[in-house]
Amino acid sequence: MSYDTIIYEEDGPIGTLTLNRPDDGNMFNLTMCHEIRDCLNEVRRETRTRVIVLTGAGDQFFCVGGRKDEMEDSLLYAGTLPTLEMYETIDRLQKPVIASVNGFAVGGGNVLQMVCDCTIAKESAVFRQVGPMVGSFDAGYGTWYLEDLVGKKKAKEIWYRNPKIPAREALELGLINKVVPDADLKEETLKFALEIAERGSFALASIKAAFNARHGGVSGLSRMAHDLLLRAYLETDESLELASAFTERRKPDPSKFGA
Repeated sequence: MSYDTIIYEEDGPIGTLTLNRPDDGNMFNLTMCHEIRDCLNEVRRETRTRVIVLTGAGDQFFCVGGRKDEMEDSLLYAGTLPTLEMYETIDRLQKPVIASVNGFAVGGGNVLQMVCDCTIAKESAVFRQVGPMVGSFDAGYGTWYLEDLVGKKKAKEIWYRNPKIPAREALELGLINKVVPDADLKEETLKFALEIAERGSFALASIKAAFNARHGGVSGLSRMAHDLLLRAYLETDESLELASAFTERRKPDPSKFGA
Protein backbone atom coordinates (compact mmCIF):
# COMPACT_ATOMS: atom_id res chain seq x y z
CA MET A 1 0.00 0.00 0.00
CA SER A 2 1.37 3.42 -0.98
CA TYR A 3 0.45 6.66 0.81
CA ASP A 4 1.46 10.32 0.82
CA THR A 5 1.56 11.09 4.56
CA ILE A 6 2.12 7.71 6.21
CA ILE A 7 4.31 4.66 5.70
CA TYR A 8 2.98 1.16 6.25
CA GLU A 9 5.30 -1.85 6.50
CA GLU A 10 4.81 -5.48 7.50
CA ASP A 11 7.34 -7.68 9.29
CA GLY A 12 5.85 -11.10 9.94
CA PRO A 13 2.78 -10.70 12.17
CA ILE A 14 3.59 -7.05 12.99
CA GLY A 15 2.42 -4.12 10.88
CA THR A 16 4.02 -0.72 11.48
CA LEU A 17 2.18 2.48 10.56
CA THR A 18 4.46 5.54 10.65
CA LEU A 19 3.12 9.09 10.63
CA ASN A 20 5.37 10.61 8.00
CA ARG A 21 5.27 14.40 8.22
CA PRO A 22 8.36 14.96 10.43
CA ASP A 23 9.01 18.48 9.12
CA ASP A 24 5.63 19.50 10.57
CA GLY A 25 5.71 17.57 13.84
CA ASN A 26 3.94 14.60 12.20
CA MET A 27 0.75 16.63 12.52
CA PHE A 28 -2.25 15.02 10.91
CA ASN A 29 -4.10 16.87 8.17
CA LEU A 30 -7.09 15.84 6.07
CA THR A 31 -5.04 13.50 3.93
CA MET A 32 -3.33 11.79 6.85
CA CYS A 33 -6.59 11.23 8.74
CA HIS A 34 -8.07 9.50 5.73
CA GLU A 35 -4.91 7.53 4.97
CA ILE A 36 -4.68 6.19 8.53
CA ARG A 37 -8.35 5.21 8.33
CA ASP A 38 -7.93 3.53 4.94
CA CYS A 39 -4.73 1.72 5.93
CA LEU A 40 -6.23 0.26 9.10
CA ASN A 41 -9.39 -0.74 7.26
CA GLU A 42 -7.20 -2.73 4.84
CA VAL A 43 -5.47 -4.39 7.79
CA ARG A 44 -8.88 -5.15 9.26
CA ARG A 45 -9.75 -7.20 6.18
CA GLU A 46 -6.77 -9.57 6.38
CA THR A 47 -5.55 -12.14 8.91
CA ARG A 48 -1.78 -12.23 8.38
CA THR A 49 -1.18 -9.16 10.58
CA ARG A 50 -1.84 -9.72 14.28
CA VAL A 51 -0.58 -6.52 15.94
CA ILE A 52 -0.18 -2.93 14.69
CA VAL A 53 2.52 -0.52 15.86
CA LEU A 54 1.76 3.18 15.42
CA THR A 55 4.71 5.58 15.58
CA GLY A 56 6.09 8.82 14.16
CA ALA A 57 8.88 9.47 11.68
CA GLY A 58 12.11 10.90 13.05
CA ASP A 59 13.23 11.05 16.66
CA GLN A 60 11.59 14.24 17.91
CA PHE A 61 7.84 14.00 17.31
CA PHE A 62 5.26 11.27 17.68
CA CYS A 63 2.49 13.68 16.71
CA VAL A 64 1.75 17.22 17.88
CA GLY A 65 -1.86 17.54 16.79
CA GLY A 66 -3.57 18.46 13.57
CA ARG A 67 -3.83 21.12 10.88
CA LYS A 68 -6.96 22.11 8.99
CA ASP A 69 -5.12 22.07 5.66
CA GLU A 70 -7.36 21.38 2.65
CA MET A 71 -10.53 21.91 4.70
CA GLU A 72 -13.51 23.91 3.46
CA ASP A 73 -14.52 27.12 5.22
CA SER A 74 -17.58 25.60 6.85
CA LEU A 75 -18.92 24.82 10.33
CA LEU A 76 -20.26 21.51 8.97
CA TYR A 77 -18.33 18.27 8.50
CA ALA A 78 -16.57 19.54 5.39
CA GLY A 79 -14.78 22.09 7.58
CA THR A 80 -13.95 19.68 10.41
CA LEU A 81 -10.66 17.79 10.61
CA PRO A 82 -11.75 14.13 10.54
CA THR A 83 -9.74 12.95 13.54
CA LEU A 84 -12.65 10.77 14.64
CA GLU A 85 -12.13 8.73 11.48
CA MET A 86 -8.77 7.63 12.91
CA TYR A 87 -9.93 7.04 16.47
CA GLU A 88 -13.00 5.06 15.47
CA THR A 89 -11.00 2.89 13.08
CA ILE A 90 -8.48 2.04 15.80
CA ASP A 91 -11.35 1.04 18.09
CA ARG A 92 -13.02 -1.07 15.38
CA LEU A 93 -9.82 -2.87 14.44
CA GLN A 94 -9.94 -6.37 15.96
CA LYS A 95 -6.17 -6.32 16.47
CA PRO A 96 -4.19 -4.64 19.26
CA VAL A 97 -2.63 -1.30 18.33
CA ILE A 98 0.53 -0.26 20.18
CA ALA A 99 1.61 3.38 20.19
CA SER A 100 5.39 3.65 20.11
CA VAL A 101 5.94 7.25 21.22
CA ASN A 102 9.24 8.50 19.84
CA GLY A 103 9.00 12.13 20.95
CA PHE A 104 6.39 14.77 21.70
CA ALA A 105 2.78 13.56 21.85
CA VAL A 106 0.79 16.78 22.06
CA GLY A 107 -2.87 17.68 21.62
CA GLY A 108 -4.49 15.31 19.17
CA GLY A 109 -1.24 13.36 19.15
CA ASN A 110 -1.68 12.57 22.82
CA VAL A 111 -5.30 11.60 22.21
CA LEU A 112 -4.11 9.35 19.39
CA GLN A 113 -1.77 7.42 21.70
CA MET A 114 -4.54 7.19 24.35
CA VAL A 115 -6.90 5.58 21.86
CA CYS A 116 -4.30 2.90 21.11
CA ASP A 117 -4.54 -0.25 23.19
CA CYS A 118 -1.09 0.10 24.76
CA THR A 119 1.66 2.73 24.72
CA ILE A 120 5.43 2.40 24.97
CA ALA A 121 7.45 5.62 25.15
CA LYS A 122 11.10 6.49 25.05
CA GLU A 123 12.57 8.14 28.13
CA SER A 124 12.69 11.64 26.59
CA ALA A 125 9.09 11.58 25.31
CA VAL A 126 6.71 14.30 26.50
CA PHE A 127 2.91 14.24 26.68
CA ARG A 128 0.63 17.28 26.75
CA GLN A 129 -2.91 18.49 26.11
CA VAL A 130 -2.93 22.08 24.89
CA GLY A 131 -6.49 22.69 23.63
CA PRO A 132 -7.65 25.54 25.91
CA MET A 133 -4.35 27.40 25.60
CA VAL A 134 -4.37 27.33 21.77
CA GLY A 135 -8.08 27.90 21.14
CA SER A 136 -9.22 24.32 20.77
CA PHE A 137 -10.56 21.34 22.73
CA ASP A 138 -11.43 17.65 22.46
CA ALA A 139 -14.76 16.95 24.10
CA GLY A 140 -14.94 13.23 23.31
CA TYR A 141 -12.15 10.68 23.11
CA GLY A 142 -9.67 13.13 24.61
CA THR A 143 -11.71 13.56 27.80
CA TRP A 144 -13.40 10.19 28.33
CA TYR A 145 -10.35 8.07 27.56
CA LEU A 146 -8.09 10.31 29.63
CA GLU A 147 -10.44 10.07 32.60
CA ASP A 148 -10.39 6.27 32.30
CA LEU A 149 -6.60 6.28 32.31
CA VAL A 150 -5.72 8.78 35.05
CA GLY A 151 -8.96 9.50 36.93
CA LYS A 152 -11.38 12.42 36.74
CA LYS A 153 -9.53 14.95 38.90
CA LYS A 154 -6.19 14.44 37.18
CA ALA A 155 -7.78 14.42 33.74
CA LYS A 156 -9.41 17.78 34.45
CA GLU A 157 -6.11 19.21 35.65
CA ILE A 158 -4.36 18.02 32.49
CA TRP A 159 -7.01 19.69 30.34
CA TYR A 160 -7.31 22.85 32.45
CA ARG A 161 -3.61 23.54 33.18
CA ASN A 162 -2.00 21.87 30.14
CA PRO A 163 1.20 20.70 31.89
CA LYS A 164 4.07 19.03 30.10
CA ILE A 165 4.20 15.44 31.33
CA PRO A 166 7.54 13.59 31.07
CA ALA A 167 7.42 9.92 30.14
CA ARG A 168 8.21 8.69 33.65
CA GLU A 169 5.42 10.77 35.15
CA ALA A 170 3.04 9.58 32.42
CA LEU A 171 3.88 6.01 33.42
CA GLU A 172 3.20 6.74 37.10
CA LEU A 173 -0.15 8.32 36.20
CA GLY A 174 -1.25 5.30 34.16
CA LEU A 175 -1.27 7.33 30.94
CA ILE A 176 1.13 4.89 29.27
CA ASN A 177 2.32 1.31 29.82
CA LYS A 178 6.09 1.33 29.60
CA VAL A 179 9.14 3.61 29.37
CA VAL A 180 12.37 2.48 27.74
CA PRO A 181 15.75 4.09 26.96
CA ASP A 182 15.60 6.23 23.82
CA ALA A 183 17.93 3.96 21.86
CA ASP A 184 15.87 0.86 22.71
CA LEU A 185 12.41 2.06 21.69
CA LYS A 186 12.15 0.22 18.39
CA GLU A 187 13.57 -3.03 19.77
CA GLU A 188 11.44 -2.96 22.92
CA THR A 189 8.30 -2.11 20.96
CA LEU A 190 8.87 -5.06 18.64
CA LYS A 191 9.45 -7.37 21.60
CA PHE A 192 6.21 -6.14 23.23
CA ALA A 193 4.28 -6.56 19.96
CA LEU A 194 5.61 -10.05 19.26
CA GLU A 195 4.61 -11.22 22.74
CA ILE A 196 1.03 -10.09 22.10
CA ALA A 197 1.09 -11.61 18.61
CA GLU A 198 1.60 -15.05 20.20
CA ARG A 199 -1.78 -14.82 21.95
CA GLY A 200 -5.04 -16.07 20.47
CA SER A 201 -6.26 -13.60 17.85
CA PHE A 202 -9.96 -14.38 18.40
CA ALA A 203 -9.54 -14.02 22.15
CA LEU A 204 -7.74 -10.69 21.75
CA ALA A 205 -10.42 -9.44 19.37
CA SER A 206 -13.11 -10.40 21.87
CA ILE A 207 -11.33 -8.69 24.76
CA LYS A 208 -10.82 -5.50 22.75
CA ALA A 209 -14.46 -5.49 21.67
CA ALA A 210 -15.57 -5.94 25.28
CA PHE A 211 -13.51 -2.96 26.43
CA ASN A 212 -14.82 -0.79 23.60
CA ALA A 213 -18.45 -1.81 24.12
CA ARG A 214 -18.44 0.19 27.37
CA HIS A 215 -18.31 3.51 25.52
CA GLY A 216 -19.59 2.40 22.15
CA GLY A 217 -23.32 2.05 22.86
CA VAL A 218 -25.17 0.11 20.19
CA SER A 219 -22.15 0.34 17.88
CA GLY A 220 -19.82 -1.07 20.52
CA LEU A 221 -22.22 -3.89 21.39
CA SER A 222 -22.68 -4.72 17.70
CA ARG A 223 -18.92 -5.05 17.21
CA MET A 224 -18.98 -7.78 19.81
CA ALA A 225 -22.29 -9.47 18.88
CA HIS A 226 -22.22 -9.11 15.09
CA ASP A 227 -18.53 -9.14 14.23
CA LEU A 228 -17.53 -11.89 16.69
CA LEU A 229 -20.50 -13.88 18.01
CA LEU A 230 -22.78 -14.06 14.95
CA ARG A 231 -20.15 -15.53 12.62
CA ALA A 232 -19.43 -18.34 15.09
CA TYR A 233 -23.14 -18.96 15.71
CA LEU A 234 -23.76 -19.48 11.99
CA GLU A 235 -21.53 -22.58 12.18
CA THR A 236 -23.46 -24.24 15.03
CA ASP A 237 -25.79 -27.22 14.66
CA GLU A 238 -28.63 -25.03 15.90
CA SER A 239 -28.19 -22.41 13.20
CA LEU A 240 -27.71 -24.99 10.45
CA GLU A 241 -30.78 -26.97 11.54
CA LEU A 242 -33.00 -23.89 11.69
CA ALA A 243 -31.84 -22.73 8.27
CA SER A 244 -32.38 -26.19 6.76
CA ALA A 245 -35.81 -26.57 8.34
CA PHE A 246 -36.93 -23.22 6.98
CA THR A 247 -35.66 -24.06 3.48
CA GLU A 248 -37.24 -27.52 3.58
CA ARG A 249 -40.51 -26.18 5.03
CA ARG A 250 -40.49 -28.53 8.02
CA LYS A 251 -40.34 -28.19 11.78
CA PRO A 252 -36.81 -27.98 13.16
CA ASP A 253 -35.35 -30.70 15.38
CA PRO A 254 -34.98 -29.16 18.88
CA SER A 255 -32.46 -31.82 19.90
CA LYS A 256 -29.86 -29.89 17.91
CA PHE A 257 -30.53 -26.61 19.68
CA GLY A 258 -27.80 -25.30 21.91
CA ALA A 259 -25.24 -27.71 20.48
